[in-house]
Amino acid sequence: MKATRIQYTVQPGFVEQNKHNIAKVMEELRAANHPGLRYSTYLLEDGKSFMHFVIYNDEQSEKVIPNLPSFKHFQTELRGSNPEVMPKFDNLSVVGSSWEIF
Repeated sequence: MKATRIQYTVQPGFVEQNKHNIAKVMEELRAANHPGLRYSTYLLEDGKSFMHFVIYNDEQSEKVIPNLPSFKHFQTELRGSNPEVMPKFDNLSVVGSSWEIF
C-alpha cells in the first residue's frame, strides 16, 4: 500500500476552474470504480490551496489516475494556470487507520 499527498496553490482566478477539473476527474474515477484506489481532494482555509490525497493498494492501481483523459486535462490546465505554488508530492507510509482502507 502506498499513500501520496500533493499540495499546491493556484491563482485566485483559477480556483473555480480547478474545482471543476477535479470534479471531472472524480466523476471518471467513480465510473471506473477501481477497487485498489482511494482518492480525495481538499481546499485549504486560504481558499486557493488544494491538497490531494491518494492511497494505492498495488502497483496496478498507481497507473489508473495518470491514464484518465480528465486527469491529463486537469494537469494541462493546472500547469498552464501559473500556480502560485507548484505541486509538491509527499510519499507517506500508513501507520494506522480507524477504518478498513481496502
